[in-house]
Amino acid sequence: MRVRPTERNDVDAIRFIIRATEMFSEEEIEIASELLDIYVNDPHQRDYEMYTCVADDESVAGYICIGPTPATVATYDLYWIAVDPTKQNSGAGTRLVQFVADKLKSTNGRLLIAETSSTPKYDKTRAFYERKGFQKLAHIKEYYKPDDDLIIYGLYL
Repeated sequence: MRVRPTERNDVDAIRFIIRATEMFSEEEIEIASELLDIYVNDPHQRDYEMYTCVADDESVAGYICIGPTPATVATYDLYWIAVDPTKQNSGAGTRLVQFVADKLKSTNGRLLIAETSSTPKYDKTRAFYERKGFQKLAHIKEYYKPDDDLIIYGLYL
């Protein structure tokens, strides 16, 4: 597997993956799709960076979307990460996070923030972040809705 900048011909596969994970609401799917369109259609935008993990057979295994956090010095947000359900536990997610961490370190990035839900549906997501070295930085009760807290993780680079 290798990671490279997301290309226009990855868009359909990434849209499929976002939906296939069954992790995102329709609203979140629309937002992720909109950001994907912005990324591939506006080469001058500087708000988002997207990278695709490609399997040995050249199929899209997953993607990650990051961007600089406004009004900070060298802090980035991890907006989206999704791996094809048939390729989960293959190392694709790990490769994506490591690629981004290495890239940010090489450009003096210092912190990567990931926000997620506290619901049981996101147990594996939170465990993934913790295995990758992210630290739990904040827990905001009922942020998204009743009984759905915001958990903020940070990876210090």
